[in-house]
Amino acid sequence: MRFPGMKSKRKKIWIGGIAALLLFSAAGTEYIYRKVERTHAGLLYTSTETVPYRKTGLLLGTSPTLKSEKENPYFTHRIEAATALYRAGKIRNILISGENSSLEYNEPEAMRVALLRAGVPDSVIYVDYAGFRTIDSVIRAKEIFGRDSITVISQPFHNIRALYIARHYGLEAVAYNAEDVAGYAGIHQQLREHGARVRLFAELYLLDYTPHFLGKKEYMP
Repeated sequence: MRFPGMKSKRKKIWIGGIAALLLFSAAGTEYIYRKVERTHAGLLYTSTETVPYRKTGLLLGTSPTLKSEKENPYFTHRIEAATALYRAGKIRNILISGENSSLEYNEPEAMRVALLRAGVPDSVIYVDYAGFRTIDSVIRAKEIFGRDSITVISQPFHNIRALYIARHYGLEAVAYNAEDVAGYAGIHQQLREHGARVRLFAELYLLDYTPHFLGKKEYMP
């Protein structure tokens, strides 16, 4: 005996399986990478003179040090970029969003301290400790901190993915590029980015992703 809806459910499973295979094939991976890449047209900026004003800069978190305990250039360049935007009057406040998974690992707090050392006033810095991943950071900027437009601040590869997420969730966004990192670290990151974009597609179009934490809204002028 076949129950009502069984055929429809089976069809959805088959479609989901085929979609997953396409996503994780070499051709599928390259298609996704290029599709996300095309999102940034006209939205990615490298100069404080040309980037449009947005009230809030969303500074995406990363660790201040590498596994070798050396200074993380991704971190340093993002702090420099956020500081430059603020000094140029292109953002009024900065929302730092990153991972805070333990007492020993706190990306947002490390970035807050670095911004203060760079001369950014504490009164314009806001912190999101639940930005465990880029998708969480973007969604929470809109849903928890009430932003309807932002300037994303990170390296180009990261900004492009964040812009794609913002567009998907109806958040108006531009991005300002922090200086990129060359050498082995840069090559390694580019390889990781292919996997990150495939995972993003699966979460957006197959899994209906929800952030690790949402919770109550946070006040931010």
